Amino acid sequence: MATVELTTENFNETLARDGITLVDFWASWCGPCKQFAPIFEKASEQYDDIVFGKVDTEAQQELAAAFDIRSIPTLMIVRDRVVLFAQPGALPGEALEDLIGQARKVDMDEVRQQAAEAEQTTEA
Repeated sequence: MATVELTTENFNETLARDGITLVDFWASWCGPCKQFAPIFEKASEQYDDIVFGKVDTEAQQELAAAFDIRSIPTLMIVRDRVVLFAQPGALPGEALEDLIGQARKVDMDEVRQQAAEAEQTTEA
């Protein structure tokens, strides 16, 4: 699957699906973004069960602000509507593959339970 351009119009709908979504926050003037782009694109062709989305932070400033993107590229991994990873920096292909493997192994029932417990703690 090729990468999908994410905008304010399709972002929530795209991330509301079950499964894994990788989001690359980038800009055309960013050197590290240009280095990471082919790695991200190659992975999108390898993993057809994962959505690979790209957010142009210049064109989609509202989205970048909503996620407090201060450094690009920033990679975000969302699984079943839960952000599992969000970190700036260009990654080599092996590191991206490792992150995808880790995201696949996460026990989402456990994550939801921990989130619920944390929410109860903050309400008390």
